[in-house]
Amino acid sequence: MGYCVVVTSSSSSPQIGKLIRDAREQRGLSIAELATKLRTEPATLQEVENGSMALSMEAIDRIARALESDFSAGEQEVFAPQPMQTTKPAAMHLTIEGGRRLRGAIDCRSSKNAAVALLCASLLNRGRTVLRKIAKIEEVNRICEVLISIGYRITWINETDLELIRPAELDLAAMDVNAARRTRSIIMFFAPLMHSYPEFFLPYAGGCDLGARTIEPHLQVLRHFGLDVVATEGFYHCRAADVHAPKRAVILTERGDTVTENAIMAAAMVPGPVTIRNASPNYMVQDLCFFLQRLGVQIDGIGTTTLVVRGVRDIDVDVEYFPSEDPIEAMSLITAAIVTKSELTIQRAPIEFLEIELAILEEMGLDFSITEEYMADNGRTRLVDITVRPSQLKAPIDKIHPLPFPGLNIDNLPFFAVIAAEAEGQTLIHDWVYENRAIHLLDLAKIGANIQLLDPHRLIITGPTKWRGREVTCPPALRPGVCLLLAMLAAKGESVLRDVYVINRGYEDLPNRLNALGANVQVTTS
Repeated sequence: MGYCVVVTSSSSSPQIGKLIRDAREQRGLSIAELATKLRTEPATLQEVENGSMALSMEAIDRIARALESDFSAGEQEVFAPQPMQTTKPAAMHLTIEGGRRLRGAIDCRSSKNAAVALLCASLLNRGRTVLRKIAKIEEVNRICEVLISIGYRITWINETDLELIRPAELDLAAMDVNAARRTRSIIMFFAPLMHSYPEFFLPYAGGCDLGARTIEPHLQVLRHFGLDVVATEGFYHCRAADVHAPKRAVILTERGDTVTENAIMAAAMVPGPVTIRNASPNYMVQDLCFFLQRLGVQIDGIGTTTLVVRGVRDIDVDVEYFPSEDPIEAMSLITAAIVTKSELTIQRAPIEFLEIELAILEEMGLDFSITEEYMADNGRTRLVDITVRPSQLKAPIDKIHPLPFPGLNIDNLPFFAVIAAEAEGQTLIHDWVYENRAIHLLDLAKIGANIQLLDPHRLIITGPTKWRGREVTCPPALRPGVCLLLAMLAAKGESVLRDVYVINRGYEDLPNRLNALGANVQVTTS
């Protein structure tokens, strides 16, 4: 029996979206299946059903005809609708009028790296998952597009809360490969999927251009649990016929964040205990552990380099969780205050993951104060408000280099290139982790910084700097791109930062949030 989509002239986009969703579900179609018939992306159809996309009557008619047609090859030839008109997202550019002081207070948003880990971890749960106060960033969008394409129902309950409903069976063959290849986070599908499917394929991972980043540490860990991965043409061919608990402790040869997260998710659904040594205790790993505890997984040693995980065979829990605030965004905002010589209060900063950074800044002469600690909405992360005041900085005596937590965060190191350019004297920045990131920081020289590249990992920066407005194309790496934007806030005159998609991967609505503090950042597209 057919199911009609009845639309009147007074129907709103949310009403139309609900009618389409009801009709699709009545027909027993997933979003991915209907999107295939319409020759559009599942994420586009999800926007239609959520009521966030206006449709012409012609588009509504095409959707109605697709819902009425059958899936046989012959019928599809006769009834195949015209493709829904989708366009490649326009490139976004920022025009910055620099030299303005910032003022006021700004909250840290929730963590990008925690958000993507929790989205991947939702694959373990057959119940309803709600992530509260999650940042609307491109990295989250890409993972959501992948999840929607394999059958998830994902809804923004309001402006900040994301509801995820996992289907009984995932349609892995319908995976949005383009979205998957635009994010490195797709490698965190390895562990969750091995618990449900004896064989599957995953596209090669993308993300920031930070040089060669092997996935071998992930594969070494997951072999202990029974996952075998072979690289084929553009895909990882994964086999997991016998998923089991390792016979002895799992030793990570690299204390990486995503490696640790894959190890934890692999252990989450096997009988334990499973001991993981040399684990990263970083903020996103802690968030993942707190979330899994809500799902019934027992984890001891959170915040240390040794974890003991006692998994459960089946997870079917209705759960909600608040990801903690982002220490990398907090450091970005501290840098904005420093480079613009402003008094600014950064609220809800996760102090446990900023203590080394603040100790170095104190040595360099930064004037700042910190409030008493209070708890984040997850009930576990310690927060403070940090007020930064204009200061005369001096270069540190020792080099600045990152270390695994509790050392200086690897993602916070690039901001010290901007800060060093403000300080009197020479600062050595040693980015030993990534091969290309130090090279991308050379773009700061285009707007006035005095930078000498010693090798692909080391920079000498001489300050202070007279920043000058220029037009620069954003580098293909998140943190160096944000560093350019922050320096442009201090540059006299007008600057243009072109093609800032990579910044939107990790920051939500950053131009408007800076403007609320007194900046003048205008967004244009082309």
